[in-house]
Amino acid sequence: MFDIVWRAGRRPALAILLLLTVSGVATASGLLATTAVLEELLSGGPTPDRVMAALPGLALLVGVYALRGGVEAAVTLARARLDPAVRRAAEDGLFSASLAVELTAFDDDGFYDRMHRARDRGLYYLERATGNVVELIGAAFAVAATAIGIGVLHPLLLAVLVLSVLPEGWAVLHAAQQGYEATARMVTLNRRILMLADLATEREPAAEIRACQAQPFLLEEYRRVGDVLRDEEVRVALAQARTRTAGRVLAGVATGATLVLLGVLLHIGWIPLAVAGTAVIAIRTATAALNRLVLAANQLFEQALYVSDYETFLEDSRTRRPAVGGLPVPAAPRRIGLRGVAFSYAGAGDGRLALSDIDLTIDAGQTIALVGENGSGKTTLAKLIAGLYRPTRGTVTWDGLDLAEMDAAEVVSHVVMVLQHPVRWPHDARVNVRVGRHDKDDPGDVALRTAADLASATEVIDGLPRGWDTLMSKKFRGGQDLSGGQWQRLAVARGLFRDGHLLIWDEPTAPLDAKAEYAVYETLRRVAAGRTVVLITHRLSSVRNADRIYLLHEGRIAEQGTHEQLLVTGGRYADLYHLQAQMYGTSPPITLPTP
Repeated sequence: MFDIVWRAGRRPALAILLLLTVSGVATASGLLATTAVLEELLSGGPTPDRVMAALPGLALLVGVYALRGGVEAAVTLARARLDPAVRRAAEDGLFSASLAVELTAFDDDGFYDRMHRARDRGLYYLERATGNVVELIGAAFAVAATAIGIGVLHPLLLAVLVLSVLPEGWAVLHAAQQGYEATARMVTLNRRILMLADLATEREPAAEIRACQAQPFLLEEYRRVGDVLRDEEVRVALAQARTRTAGRVLAGVATGATLVLLGVLLHIGWIPLAVAGTAVIAIRTATAALNRLVLAANQLFEQALYVSDYETFLEDSRTRRPAVGGLPVPAAPRRIGLRGVAFSYAGAGDGRLALSDIDLTIDAGQTIALVGENGSGKTTLAKLIAGLYRPTRGTVTWDGLDLAEMDAAEVVSHVVMVLQHPVRWPHDARVNVRVGRHDKDDPGDVALRTAADLASATEVIDGLPRGWDTLMSKKFRGGQDLSGGQWQRLAVARGLFRDGHLLIWDEPTAPLDAKAEYAVYETLRRVAAGRTVVLITHRLSSVRNADRIYLLHEGRIAEQGTHEQLLVTGGRYADLYHLQAQMYGTSPPITLPTP
């Protein structure tokens, strides 16, 4: 945490440290000045002459406390700069780490869990921990300054000071430890509550929850988890209350013993009356500072758990970054080959392979189709071809060069992927297309409008109240939403605007009507020239003219060939094709045009 604070706000952090040091010196000086004033006032009685003699000391004392007040105000001003800077730096670190990891990290439930703990709690508590660190250091300086000041007056008074503050310090520290241990136990419950809160309050799940009439179920789930969390919180609160009560009782006894001890020391002449009065003030000052210190430490105990989650996530993410540098990447690979490829998702405890024994070759300009039932591995295979995944076993090559030895970012820069469920960017319509290649120079939006025309997205844009400048999110005032098919047209336009040499279309027309679907395949025919196309679809009538069809079953290539060859074979592909033909009638709705 300290390195984040140092990077985010070095100057305000140094200023706070210097100011707290000055505050500590002022505290010690104030105690010594108090003793001097009391000696002037109490020696021989508070006569007018004694009062006048004490005025310089009183003025010094007023100046010391004014200085402390000014220092505290300056610390507040410095924190006004430091806290937002720390939050900004922490967010930047989290987002940079999550965006830098390779795609397989998001398939690892352990990584995903750590990322969300860091995002949902780590950032929140990191900013607050910064304030508590400042409070902790300030209180520690105050306690130390009081101890030094009172030790200068008389060494025995240090024992008096320890006796007065020890019980309260024990109580608060013990209560803090109880809270810390309870927080560790309740992390999972709190995360479960947050997940249920999202389901109950967010827009995306609202329609399905109501359509399924799942409101009572969701409420019951919340109440079940909430009751357990409440009972645990009550148990911890009662335990802490008992500890604090015991601390207060012991503190009262210790205070009485302290006053008796001061009276004995005063009676036997070991300390003068002025020093005894200063000791009482010092004890009160030290007790207040110790309470601040322990309260800050208590909160830091709890916050440290989440800050540790944040730091653990950052450390984990550094080990999951894709390869950088290495072999040159072919701008337009003439041949893509997979040999003996197997793939297993991270965190698959049973060791099951999502893909195994994959061998295939794709030549430039070919259109290949990946078909098969849900869960057969089609999308996983496409991500391996695109370099988004690295094989667990075997090799993926572009022009004979192993993708594992290339710069992963450079490989992906040549890939266009249009997915069935595209990202709906909470930005204007223009950004929703341009994000396909956000750094592309496009004077006059020529490439943007061409991509929209080819994807049949222009009519969608024309129907928006502000055209390309319309905000595409109902979560903000004035925002608009689209149907699934309209969003898909924008996603197709995004892919066309990206303009890569390897096109991967993963069920790109699933939400579209027949007319829009035909337009998309017509667009695919026009842009496929000179490019390699990988088409994933359940609609077998859409792949009749593909150069080669690969049917996957349980992670393996079960059949391959042209449409006619696979029908003649009479295997699984033929069965699925005839079944779909019966569903749609004798005339299949869409046929992929021949390039």
